[in-house]
Amino acid sequence: MNPFHSGFMQRALLAGILVGASCSILSNYIVLKNMSFIGHGISHVAFGGVALALLLGWNVNITTLAFSLLAALAIGLVSQRGRVSEDSAIGIFLVTGMALGVLFISLKKTYTPDVMGYLFGNILAVSWGDILMIAVTGFVVLGCVFLFFKELFYFTFDEEMARVSGIAVTFFHFVLLALIAVNVVIAIKVVGVILVSALLIIPAVTAHQITGNFRWMIAVALGVGMISNFVGLYLSYLLDIPSGSTIVLSLFCCFLIALALRVIREKRGGTVSKKKG
Repeated sequence: MNPFHSGFMQRALLAGILVGASCSILSNYIVLKNMSFIGHGISHVAFGGVALALLLGWNVNITTLAFSLLAALAIGLVSQRGRVSEDSAIGIFLVTGMALGVLFISLKKTYTPDVMGYLFGNILAVSWGDILMIAVTGFVVLGCVFLFFKELFYFTFDEEMARVSGIAVTFFHFVLLALIAVNVVIAIKVVGVILVSALLIIPAVTAHQITGNFRWMIAVALGVGMISNFVGLYLSYLLDIPSGSTIVLSLFCCFLIALALRVIREKRGGTVSKKKG
């Protein structure tokens, strides 16, 4: 039986592929810049935006996006001033965002079943309106990466050289933070606040096991992200288990396979070297 004959599965698949593509490409910059923790932090801050929207009856996507962008800007400002390290700033805003989320939910007197969907993802409930938002924001993210490819490349690999070369390092730091915030918001619907950082980390780490070439890393991460979303969604339907978990576990399996292939390749390379010696 083909599960993708159903309209809700088609929407879920399209949303998963779009989110997987956007997050996977951005994950290369996040991982190589050692900013893995920030995706985790902003995703938890975003929960405060979700809870605020549910409390006041506002549009969840717009409110969460604004909340996440403000948090990303605040993290950047606090860490750039040198008063607090970036990790510490992320940790502070992470727990504050979650605390605000819990507070806002407690102030809402009526039952809010949507909360679990935002925490753990509910890709099967994606509407065409959600897909439109995911597509627009995703293309904005990819457009920024394409437009500033050279600048982001130098900023990611050698910040000091980028600064000497005249690249506005501070500006691109905030650009990267904003892109992460946008990706977090569009990915929450797919895997939820708790698991969203997986989409921003695992594809690039997996790709790095296979190749050290940056352009190939982007291509491999893109393939891993999109395939994992498809496989995870299919398995969730087949086994009747949560889609967010199966997508992340599919990503993890891809990582394990890539890691095993790297170990095998390095062992064979070492064996060949010993024989030549």
